[in-house]
Amino acid sequence: MKENETNVMSRGELARRYFLLVVSLKATALSLGSWLILWNFLLIAGQILLLRRRFSPVQLLQVPLSFLFGWFTDLGVWLAGFLPVSAYPVRLGLVVLGTLVLALGVSPSVVAGVIMNSGEAFVKALADTTGKRFGDLKIAFDVVCVLGAVALSLLFFHFTVQGTREGTVIAALCTGFFVNLILGRVRQPLERLLRA
Repeated sequence: MKENETNVMSRGELARRYFLLVVSLKATALSLGSWLILWNFLLIAGQILLLRRRFSPVQLLQVPLSFLFGWFTDLGVWLAGFLPVSAYPVRLGLVVLGTLVLALGVSPSVVAGVIMNSGEAFVKALADTTGKRFGDLKIAFDVVCVLGAVALSLLFFHFTVQGTREGTVIAALCTGFFVNLILGRVRQPLERLLRA
């Protein structure tokens, strides 16, 4: 992975996939997008195990979506490598803005029950199985992924942290919070619209 890709990703983009960044920094034979495709397949398998007979075959459409997400991740990392964002407040602002945009995209898909990215679909399967709020489980899942990234980084890079910084923590903690906030405001109107 090129140095500019590391700098772009260390700002916290691609919420919940931080440990894949660390893996891609160590195992460079595959790109971050390729690792993401493999991770998404594991999450789809996790949904099947959690939901069993309740897993709808239409959710297998997550497979081609996973390929697109991985390919666009590599494209986005490459394109973002050309952005000269050096001011720290601008970086933090972009992390918060990106987290809010992610939450805006996730929230309606949770209410509508449409095909989701496999990460959100896995968290929704956990929520459906446990009866806990989606946003709360999303925070927990994101935090576990961040802790996994730090642990792998310490293991792979001689007890130094690579690819995980404060933007990562902000995105992990705030995405679920923003989802809960947005769902609290849009769930009932969206459900009425879907029933109409």
